[in-house]
Amino acid sequence: MRLQWWVFFGKVASGLASPASRSQTHTCPLRQSAASMAEEAKKLAAYAAVDNHVQNNQVVGVGSGSTIVYAVDRLAERVRQEKLNIVCVPTSFQARQLILQHGLTLSDLDRHPELDVAIDGADEVDVDLTLIKGGGGCLTQEKIVAGCAKHFVVIADYRKDSKTLGQQWKKGVSIEVIPMAYVPISRMIAKRFGGEANLRMAVSKAGPVVTDNSNFILDWKFERAENWKEVNTAIKMIPGVVETGLFVGMAERAYFGMEDGTVQVRDPPVN
Repeated sequence: MRLQWWVFFGKVASGLASPASRSQTHTCPLRQSAASMAEEAKKLAAYAAVDNHVQNNQVVGVGSGSTIVYAVDRLAERVRQEKLNIVCVPTSFQARQLILQHGLTLSDLDRHPELDVAIDGADEVDVDLTLIKGGGGCLTQEKIVAGCAKHFVVIADYRKDSKTLGQQWKKGVSIEVIPMAYVPISRMIAKRFGGEANLRMAVSKAGPVVTDNSNFILDWKFERAENWKEVNTAIKMIPGVVETGLFVGMAERAYFGMEDGTVQVRDPPVN
C-alpha cells in the first residue's frame, strides 16, 4: 500500500502581478499566475524537505535545478538562525555555486564519501517513486551523490507528479554517453526498446549540450511504460553509456508542492 498524506505548509501566493507588472500590456496575467503558483509550490516542497530531514552536524548532498534553489535558501537560513554545523556536497557546478553564494561549507566525496541526506529535484516522479532526472544535464553526478546518501529525498511541484513515467514529462529519459559512441548507442536503444534517442543540442551555442563530465546527452523518447529497473540495467550495459536519468528504487520520500498551498508527501509502496 502506498503511504500518502497531506501536510499543510502555508498558502500559495495569489500570483497577481505587481502594479508595475500589470502596467505592462504585453504580459499575460494567467501565465504569470501559473508561473507564480509553480514557483511557490517549489518553495513549499523545498522548505518542507529541509525542515524535516536536515539536522545539526550532517553532511548534505545538494542537488541541481530550479527547485533546489529554494532548498539552499532554506538551508542557509536555518544554518544562520540555528547555528547549525552543516557540510554540503554538490551534484553540479550550479549546486557548487549556490553553496558558495550562500556562505555554506563546501566539500566533496573525497572528504565526505558518506552523506547523511541528499535532496534533489526531479523531472517526473511516478507512484513507485521511480524518477526521471537529467533535464538539466546533471544526472550522473546527481545519481552518484544520491547513491552515497543514507537518505535520498526528492522535491518537486505538482507538475512533476505522475502515475506512470511519460504522463507529464514528454522529453524522454536522459542518457549521458561518451561522445564517440552517441550514434551507435542511439541506434541500439531505438532498436531494442523502440522510440527514438536524439542527441540533445544546445540552445545558446552551436553544437550539442556538453555535461560537467565533458560527455553528450541523448534524450530517449520511449513509446510505452516499461519495467524501468530492467530497462535501466540494460541501457547501462551498452558500451559507451555513462549513466541514465532513471532513478529506480533510490528515493525514499518525495515532497510535492501543490496548487492549493499544501505539500503532499509520498513514500514508496510497501511490498
